[in-house]
Amino acid sequence: MKRKSTMTAKEFDARFDAGDDISEFIDTNTITRPGLEARRVNVDFPEWIIQNLDTESKMIGVSRQSLIKLWVAERLQQEHRARA
Repeated sequence: MKRKSTMTAKEFDARFDAGDDISEFIDTNTITRPGLEARRVNVDFPEWIIQNLDTESKMIGVSRQSLIKLWVAERLQQEHRARA
């Protein structure tokens, strides 16, 4: 969307909090989600782990990469809750 005018962050937040339509002030071509940018990580697994990952990923209908990301995210959340 093309921005029609500009405003300060404080004004933007106030309009958002009031429930106003702020879409005209957002450039959807440049939106980012801080902390969620993907970064590549290489991990070497033994063949037996890859075979088990492939079997499990096929059973639940997701890619190997998606399964690994899901399991790592779940474990990190579990560890975070255990420390809280």
